[in-house]
Amino acid sequence: MALKAINKIFKKGKIPILCGGTGFYIQAVVDGIVIPEVPPDWELRKKLEKKTTKELFNQLKKIDPQRAKTIESKNKRRLIRALEIVKKIGPVPILKKRPLPYPVLMIGIKKEKKELSSLIRERLLKRLKRGMIAEVKKLRKSGLSWKRLEEFGLEYRFIAQYLQGKIKYNEMLEKIQKESEHFAKRQMTWFKKDKRIIWLKERKEAEDLVKEFLEK
Repeated sequence: MALKAINKIFKKGKIPILCGGTGFYIQAVVDGIVIPEVPPDWELRKKLEKKTTKELFNQLKKIDPQRAKTIESKNKRRLIRALEIVKKIGPVPILKKRPLPYPVLMIGIKKEKKELSSLIRERLLKRLKRGMIAEVKKLRKSGLSWKRLEEFGLEYRFIAQYLQGKIKYNEMLEKIQKESEHFAKRQMTWFKKDKRIIWLKERKEAEDLVKEFLEK
């Protein structure tokens, strides 16, 4: 879908900009990573479902330490899927690539740890104000179990716990904040491995760099 959108923009004589997204998503688009298709194994999922997130994470660490480094260790759904894949095709394979046939400029925005933490808090409060708790209530009402909601990870897990009375509102806030900061740290570790990314702090630096890139 992203590639179709990129080509559509080019046909209009415009320059596509891919903004945000996880490190792997950006890499998948830019480098054209061909991800192997692994259909769900419901029997295996049923067995793995009985284990705790800690047991699942330790199991993944043993058989695919590389994948364990990048996964959200408390997200049961993702851990089960990762184990399902590893049991079908082995540890994370060297993926085939079909890179974009265009020059690409990759810019990263430098943020200090304190500033990043503050931005995460700001985003969290904004999302709560816009009705994130009501969204989780609605999902619960539509038939999703608390267990399933908690498996979604990050905000959903702790909002579900708050709505069940397992934690207080302020505790929910702090837990989401902490988990989001850990997630951001893992993302930065991923981004830093990609030497094509040019890290900038000032808007003017970005404007000059883009201008130079477009004039080539």
